Amino acid sequence: MLRLVLLLSVCSAAIGCGGGGPPEFTAPPVRVVCTTTIVADVVKHVGKERVAVETLMGPGVDPHRYLPTAGDREQLEGAHLVFFNGLHLEGKMTDTFEKSRRRFRAFAVTRDISERDLRPADTDGGAHDPHVWFDVKLWAKSIDPIRAELAKLDPGGAAFYMTNANDYRQELDKLDAEVRAAAGTLPKERRVLVTGHDAFGYFGRAYGFEVRGLQGVSTASEVGTTDRDRLAEFLGAQRVPAVFTETSVPDEGLKAVLDTTRQKYGHTVRLVGGDDALYSDALGAPTSPGGTYAGMVRHNIKVIVDALSK
Repeated sequence: MLRLVLLLSVCSAAIGCGGGGPPEFTAPPVRVVCTTTIVADVVKHVGKERVAVETLMGPGVDPHRYLPTAGDREQLEGAHLVFFNGLHLEGKMTDTFEKSRRRFRAFAVTRDISERDLRPADTDGGAHDPHVWFDVKLWAKSIDPIRAELAKLDPGGAAFYMTNANDYRQELDKLDAEVRAAAGTLPKERRVLVTGHDAFGYFGRAYGFEVRGLQGVSTASEVGTTDRDRLAEFLGAQRVPAVFTETSVPDEGLKAVLDTTRQKYGHTVRLVGGDDALYSDALGAPTSPGGTYAGMVRHNIKVIVDALSK
């Protein structure tokens, strides 16, 4: 425990100490640092060739458990702008951004989402579920804060950013319609989505799925015997045909639940994983189906519908 406390202190210091204000912007490209690959994807669509984007957390990295490094400090201090998800997805790093306004031009892309549209989730110091990108229409609200801050720093590109933002918003409207159409092919009683952690609540609310996760909203939450037994009982009682692993979350806990479901309730549940694992808290490698936000969404809904329709 002492070693972990010391590590967290060092990592916090790696971002929180030293340095002056952000570098002066003189001409494109705008140097942008994003915390997650999902946030970075939106910035790339809005900024295109007028921005140079770096990401702190790479493909498949779990932001709930991420520990900042000294290299992160260097990236952040060299950035004209920093965009982060907010809603406590990045844990202590969020506090650093909020308290270091003079050092970083750091902005939460979820700032325009009203509280009434957020799911409650009292975990790791955060009052709301941060996984808003699983409701495509809700995630589209991240576009305008990015556009606004880019245009404020780089007014010469304001019209360019506005055009890109409008185009991408239309693309996400079409993507949302695709997901709704695909979900609609499943009978209501088959729309039961069980995953490693409770990341898909916004997806369930938007597209009509009952959602269960072995862990809570954060993967840093503890899983006890009661949690595993309760989920096994649910799977057995509902005769759920499949549960889904996630690319950024270990699957050992789900495997234990499925063993219990088979032994105690006589029901065998398919574990969907490998190339069909769902993307949850991070995009995949650039060449993977989940290498972009739209690709991630399309991959997930196809896998879900295919598995639950059998």
